[in-house]
Amino acid sequence: MTSNEAAPVRNSPDVVVVGGGVAGLFCAYYLRRSGASVTVLERGPLGGPQSCSYGNTGFVGTHGAAPLAEPGMRSLRTLGMLSADAPFYVKLRADREFLRWLVHFGRACTPLDAAAGFRTLIAMKKRSLDILLELCESPSIADTFESPGIVLAYKTAQGFADASRAVSRTVANGVPLRVLGPGELDELEPKTRFDIQGALYNPEGAYLHVPEFVLEFGKLLRGMGVEICEHIEVTSFAVSGSKVERLHTNRGDFRPRDVVIAAGAWSTECARLAGVGLTLQPIKGYSVTMDMPPSGPGRPVLLSEGRMAMVPLGDRLRIGGRLELTGMSTAVSERRVRGMLRTVTEYLPELEETQTRETWSGLRPCAPDGLPVIGRTGLRNLLVAAGYGHIGMGLAPAGGELVGQILAGETPTTNPVPLRPDRFSSIRSIRL
Repeated sequence: MTSNEAAPVRNSPDVVVVGGGVAGLFCAYYLRRSGASVTVLERGPLGGPQSCSYGNTGFVGTHGAAPLAEPGMRSLRTLGMLSADAPFYVKLRADREFLRWLVHFGRACTPLDAAAGFRTLIAMKKRSLDILLELCESPSIADTFESPGIVLAYKTAQGFADASRAVSRTVANGVPLRVLGPGELDELEPKTRFDIQGALYNPEGAYLHVPEFVLEFGKLLRGMGVEICEHIEVTSFAVSGSKVERLHTNRGDFRPRDVVIAAGAWSTECARLAGVGLTLQPIKGYSVTMDMPPSGPGRPVLLSEGRMAMVPLGDRLRIGGRLELTGMSTAVSERRVRGMLRTVTEYLPELEETQTRETWSGLRPCAPDGLPVIGRTGLRNLLVAAGYGHIGMGLAPAGGELVGQILAGETPTTNPVPLRPDRFSSIRSIRL
C-alpha cells in the first residue's frame, strides 16, 4: 500500500472535492487559497487513464468557444449524426435521461442560444487563460504550458468561406482571429504540407501537456496543504434535511462542511447518490499518440470540418477528436480510430506514418447547451462543477475560481446564472 492509498488524514475538512481531474483540482486550488482545508477524492491514480485530464489535447486559449449545440443541429438524421462514421456520432437508445438530454439539446440549437453560449464560454476561456498564464509562472508547471498560436485548417471551399465571413464577428467578440494570406501557412509550418482550401490563425492558441500538467499541479496543491486521496470512491451520502452530513467511501466516512462534485463523467451518478439530478451525458472522445513525424506540425492544428485536432508534445504528436454520444463505455472503436487517421491524411497527405505509442478514449460530461454546470444544488452544502465537455482544460480554471468565490461569499468574476445546475428542470420525464 502506497502513502496515497493509506487512510485519509482528515475526515472532517472544510470541503471535500469529489474528483481529481483538472476541474476538481482547480476547485481545490481556489478553495485552499480562500483558507479552507480541502480534501480531494480521486477514484483512480491522479492523472491516470480513467481521467479525461490524461489523454486529451490539452487545448486552452480563446479558440473553440462555440457551444456544442449549434444552429442547424436539431436534425440528427439530416446531419448524418446517426452514422458511426460521423465526426459527432449519436447512438439512439431507450433511456429516459438520454432522451431528455436530446430534447434540451434540440431546444438549444438556435442562433440566439448559440450566441449567448458563445459569450459565456469565451468569457470563461479568457479568464481561464489569464489564470493559467499566472499559474504557469511557477517553475514546476511552466514546462507543461505552451502558447505558440493555433492554425484552423479548412478542407472545403465552403467551410473556409463560411469561417472567413465570420472572422470580423469573432474578432468583435474578443478572439484575435485572422485569415492567413498566401504563403503565411508555409511560413508558420514550413515542414508540413497541407491539402486544404485555406486557414485561419489565432495567436492566443495555447495548450497544456497532459497528463504532465495534472501531475505537477497535484504536487503544487499538496505543497499548499491540499490532501489528495487516490483510489477512493464515494459509495453513498448521508443526507439530513437539506444538507449532506457524511460521505461514505470505500475507505471510511468524511464529514465536511461543504461538498463539491467535480467527478467528470461520473458526476451524474455521484450526484444521484445524494438525491440530486444532473442533466449531463458522457461524450466520448479519442486520441492517438505517436512518434513525431519528420513533417509534423510545430504548433496545434485544428482540422475544422473533420472535428479533429493535432498537438505537438515534444517527440510525440497527439491526434484527438471525434465525439460520441454512446453512454458510459470507454471501449475503443477501431473503426473510429481508422476514420480519424484517414481524416488526417486528407488534410496532410504527406505526413509520414510513425510508431503509435498509445490509443486512448475518455468520457467528457456535457450539458445539452454545451455550457458547464456550476453552482449550488438543492442541498445547501452540495455544489457541482462539471459539464465542461470537450473544452474542459480551457474552462476549468475559471470554473474552479467560481466555486471558490461562491463558497467564500464573494462577488463572482464569472457570471454564474447561465451555469446554474437547475436550468434544465422544465422537462421532468420522457414517455417511452
